[in-house]
Amino acid sequence: MSTDQLEKFEEIIDIPKGVTVTRKTHMLQFQGPLGKTHKSFRNIPVEIEIKEGEIRLTVKGRRKRDYSILHAARSVIRNICEGLITGYTIKMKVVFAHFPITVKIDGKKILIENFQGERSARVTKIVGNTKVIPKGEDVILTGEVWTDITQTAANIELNTKVKDKDHRVFLDGIYAYEKKKGIDK
Repeated sequence: MSTDQLEKFEEIIDIPKGVTVTRKTHMLQFQGPLGKTHKSFRNIPVEIEIKEGEIRLTVKGRRKRDYSILHAARSVIRNICEGLITGYTIKMKVVFAHFPITVKIDGKKILIENFQGERSARVTKIVGNTKVIPKGEDVILTGEVWTDITQTAANIELNTKVKDKDHRVFLDGIYAYEKKKGIDK
C-alpha cells in the first residue's frame, strides 16, 4: 500500500475553543459552554489519541468498512463539539383532525394525551439531556447532543403513528418540520 492510501485511514479533528475533551479508556468526556456530555467508543474499532487541541483517530483495518467507521466516528465527535458550542433545535407540529392532542412533560417522560380519543396517555422516553418544551401546537426539542435530540423526536413520531387505519385519511400525529443548529426558546 502506498503512503497516500495509508494516510486516508487516519483523521485529525481540531477541538474548537471553549471545548475540552478528556479520555478515560474507551470513554470521551466533552465539556463546553452549554454543558458536558460523554460518548463511549467501546464498540467502535478506532484508536483515539488526544494531543494539544486535536484528536487523532486511527482505524485498525484497511478495508472500505474501516474507512466508513473512521468517518462515522469523526462525525460523531464533530457533532458533539459543535453542539456544545451552539446547540441544536428540532421543532415538531401536533396534527389532529377531531380529538385535540395534548403534550405534557413528567420528569424524563413525555405524555401524549387524548391521541385519537384514547383514554390512557401514550408515554415516550426523553433521551439524554434533551429539553422538551410544549408550546400550543408545537413541541420544541433542544439540547447539545444531536443523536439524543433526534432519537427523542423519533420516539415521539413512532409513538403517535396511526396503526390499522388508512394513513392517508388519518393524519393525526406529531411530526418534525424544522431541524437547525442553535437553541431556540
